Amino acid sequence: MTYLLALDQGTSSTRSILFQQDGTVVSMAQTELKQYYPKPGWVEHDPMEIWSSQLVTARQALREAGLTGKDVVSIGITNQRETVVVWNKLTGEPIGRALVWQDRRTEPECAGLRSQGLSDLVQRRTGLRIDAYFSATKIAWLLRHVPGAKAAAGRGDLAFGTVDSWLIWQLTGGKVHATDVSNASRTMLLNIHTNSWDPDLLAALDVPLAMMPRVQPSCSNFGQTDSKHFGEPIVIGGVAGDQQSALFGQACFNAGQAKNTYGTGCFMLMHTGTQCHTSQNNLITTSAAQPDSKPTYAFEGSVFIGGAVVQWLRDGLQAIQSSAEIQPLCESVPDTGGVIFVPAFTGLGAPYWQPNARGAILGLTRGSTTAHIARAAVESIAYQSVALLLAMSRDAVQSGGLPVKELRVDGGACVNNLLMQFQADLLGIPVVRPKVIETTALGAAYLAGIHAGIYSNLNELASLWQVDRVFEPKMAPAQAQEKMAAWEHAVQQCALGMN
Repeated sequence: MTYLLALDQGTSSTRSILFQQDGTVVSMAQTELKQYYPKPGWVEHDPMEIWSSQLVTARQALREAGLTGKDVVSIGITNQRETVVVWNKLTGEPIGRALVWQDRRTEPECAGLRSQGLSDLVQRRTGLRIDAYFSATKIAWLLRHVPGAKAAAGRGDLAFGTVDSWLIWQLTGGKVHATDVSNASRTMLLNIHTNSWDPDLLAALDVPLAMMPRVQPSCSNFGQTDSKHFGEPIVIGGVAGDQQSALFGQACFNAGQAKNTYGTGCFMLMHTGTQCHTSQNNLITTSAAQPDSKPTYAFEGSVFIGGAVVQWLRDGLQAIQSSAEIQPLCESVPDTGGVIFVPAFTGLGAPYWQPNARGAILGLTRGSTTAHIARAAVESIAYQSVALLLAMSRDAVQSGGLPVKELRVDGGACVNNLLMQFQADLLGIPVVRPKVIETTALGAAYLAGIHAGIYSNLNELASLWQVDRVFEPKMAPAQAQEKMAAWEHAVQQCALGMN
């Protein structure tokens, strides 16, 4: 047997999954990751917990499969993107908590960059919008607010990394400070045309180049693990940010293929091949996972609050005891009873880009129940995803391509049949769920497998992808349009209410 170990470090949990060569899951270990909310709009993680939880789950996955490090051909890493860790190169200690991608504390800095007229430059070179979502202003914030950090960075003593870089550093015993192009493209500091750190943007943020990791193709040698971790060294052969990894794991290798991942947030990507197009519809352009040195790109739209709205129903509203209760609760009512839930807890992402918007529940009556609110919360995931796909299809047509014909789905919430059917109804195109929904981890495993020589080409990987269920649209187009119009009206009210 040939085994690949995928390390999947996410926003709300850390997982490790062992795959066989054909993509079959052999074993999986998972643990929740503690979230810290020190102030409104601030979201943090403990970098040492990120690392320890990853190591613990990796060892557990091996143990449950009855395997050891010598049975693993290669390791692939996939991770929450944009989240910032800064650590001391000499001691290996982080200088503070990790600033999570959801963290909005640097919006004032972003406003300052926009006022300096840098928006066009940033979009041309990075494919991104100036937004607190991305890593750049988070790095700058840490350097300014952690005592001694600016001086230490000036001496070359500090290292920055997205979570993949932090894990690589720890796994290799501090020997490798690297990242892959897909993660680097999320920092707002990478020139995605040259795959190199942009000196002008580094200067604008006052971030020293010496802090930055080496940028490599997603499928390449990221070093070997220290033998103390798994008994003997294992090559790290694949690294990709979670959404680009999911695109790869969904076998979306060609221009026009699209996937949506339903996780803490929702992330829709459409492959655009080797063409780097600029979105005309408020999406961003990002680097796709690169199996070789040839740059590849994708359009992307991000929903900040996707599955996290179910967590809020559980932990905040305490409407449910566990996430598994959400589908039967939603099915206990035939519809939302006119309730619309806009979960803008941390602002609205693409295609709205309303950083100051906040959540709202509209259409409440005396007849509204917890079930109606829960169903509206789940439907909000689909509404936001439709807004993304409509923008993506417009971009595809405007750049000479075709509208998206089907949407491949993955992530924890895609097991919710009610949500997937509603998604297909609103979109008016088939929603396709694969047999293996762990596509984020699978993409990282595939990249590691390519590097190890297990797979000969992308066609071989595409042949491994199998369909579990196709959700065909059943709703009349006019009814779907009416529902989307009501959603858009609610979004406008939500955004206006914060101005």
